[in-house]
Amino acid sequence: MTVIILFINYLSLIIETKCLPHYVSCKGLISIFLFKPAWELYFLMPIIFGTCDSFVSLQKKKIMADGYIEKKMEDFKSNSRKVNVKHHSLDALMEKNRSYRGYDKNYVVKKEMLERIVNVNTKIASAKNQQVLRFRLVTKGEDADFILENIKLGGMLPELHLPFPGTEPESFIIVCSTVPETKFVDIDLGISLQSMSLKATEMGLNGIVICAFNKAKIAEHFNLPFEPLAILAIGKGSEEIKLVKTGKDASRAYYREDGVHYVPKVILQDIMI
Repeated sequence: MTVIILFINYLSLIIETKCLPHYVSCKGLISIFLFKPAWELYFLMPIIFGTCDSFVSLQKKKIMADGYIEKKMEDFKSNSRKVNVKHHSLDALMEKNRSYRGYDKNYVVKKEMLERIVNVNTKIASAKNQQVLRFRLVTKGEDADFILENIKLGGMLPELHLPFPGTEPESFIIVCSTVPETKFVDIDLGISLQSMSLKATEMGLNGIVICAFNKAKIAEHFNLPFEPLAILAIGKGSEEIKLVKTGKDASRAYYREDGVHYVPKVILQDIMI
């Protein structure tokens, strides 16, 4: 009886590992245990079970090793699917951060993108740490069309009537203040608008700060509880913009030639005192 129990246990273990040594078969084992006399089994058992036990141990180790390799392969495949985010230097972001007056209307800016941009305001500096700015997000639709009717772009190029038809921005961030406008509020406003613009640039988007808009109509239409101070348009810019160096006494008005928008910037030596 003991021999039979041992035989069943070993056979179960072999079936579990789904393998046998090439020189041992289940049929052969069964034949041995059915037809050999007990005294022969007594001497054969150490040989049979010793061989199978060693082989089963090896197979278990092999299965464990295979599982380890499979896991590593899965980790490798998973990591290979991750998108490497390219981090830009601050200098690169500032150079790319230009005021776009024309946008690709095929690119739709989603609310979640605007939320990511506004989120920088939870980390930036604030004059006296007052943090009085509040934000209303506007995405493509009737509200965006209303904003377009009440803003002005390209004030220094009135003859062009910017933006050109079909290139209007369609997503906006309205910036308000919970307190009357002061120099400290204006400091916060500048920090906020620049930081949000840089974040948009980092995300592959573009924008423009708009201060020429009908405050009363915007406040009424959006039922704003606070005074709107500025609007930041966000989209995928469709213009070519280049910086050009200029001196302290030269004109700083932006201009266009052959469809390229040029922005004069005073050189370092001329801003030092």
